[in-house]
Amino acid sequence: MKKSMLIAALATTALSAPAFAEEVTLQLKWVTQAQFAGYYVALENGYYEDAGLDVTVLPGGPDIAPTQVIAGGGADVIVEWMPAALAARENGLPLVNIAQPFKSSGMMLTCWADVGIEGPETLANRTLGVWFFGNEYPFLSWMSQLGMGTDGKGENSVEVLKQGFNVDPLLQRQADCISTMTYNEYGQVIDSGVAPEELITFKYEDQGVATLEDGLYVMEENLSDPAFVERMEKFVAASMQGWKWAEENPEEAAMIVLDYDETGAQTEAHQIRMMNEVAKLTAGSNGALDSGDYERTVATLLAGGSDPVITKQPEGAFTTAITDKALAAQ
Repeated sequence: MKKSMLIAALATTALSAPAFAEEVTLQLKWVTQAQFAGYYVALENGYYEDAGLDVTVLPGGPDIAPTQVIAGGGADVIVEWMPAALAARENGLPLVNIAQPFKSSGMMLTCWADVGIEGPETLANRTLGVWFFGNEYPFLSWMSQLGMGTDGKGENSVEVLKQGFNVDPLLQRQADCISTMTYNEYGQVIDSGVAPEELITFKYEDQGVATLEDGLYVMEENLSDPAFVERMEKFVAASMQGWKWAEENPEEAAMIVLDYDETGAQTEAHQIRMMNEVAKLTAGSNGALDSGDYERTVATLLAGGSDPVITKQPEGAFTTAITDKALAAQ
């Protein structure tokens, strides 16, 4: 009798046990910070687990290029900026945008106000700090639209300083302006003791050259696999659940990010501030790529004069099939 009851109990347990979790590896564009809070929230709150997924989140860093990681098979999906993704696609790496959690761009140029810079037209003959490794594309498009060269030669040109991922060039007066994100480096400048009124900023959104940031990209060939597509549908749905929770609970989301930061480099105050700023960028997005935002990004990248970021209209660079199914399932 006891043996029969044990067999019945084991059978019931087997039937109620969750199915084998499907593995997904996500490569981030940068280090563990609130810029990626939605994914860590989805991990911590069990949204991925509820979807039957076993998700590994790989932090990025200055020596990690997401495009190279996915090209080498090290990730199923990556977080990347659209300029870099489209440039990579034109150069032979067939990346496809499957979701766009970030609606707005956080990129801007932060300048000293005491050097006489009043508007974009007064940037000529200045030294500007610019991030490279794919992050320079929006800047180069902007300069092209302003009719300014970037070789530091001539009257209507700027001197480009290859900027590391810090704010030292501005603080040390090596550059009149540097690249900053609304949610990160700008706050670092303020934390150094600089008052906001000592600065002038140019948001790429306001200059009409904003390009999409922090989209989710996969390799095109994988989209022919129904099992992979279904896995990405679950992943996107759970990730967006994490993002919306993070928007509504910024302080709690920041604390979750800190728990996942194995370096111990992040601080509570900085991550809370970052999460509040990031929430402004993800607000208005349900994860689906907006066609108008996509077209604006492409137009900006094509408008590069003699040196455009991309040279032709991309084909097959995004799909809405994943988000169509992911949003319908919510």
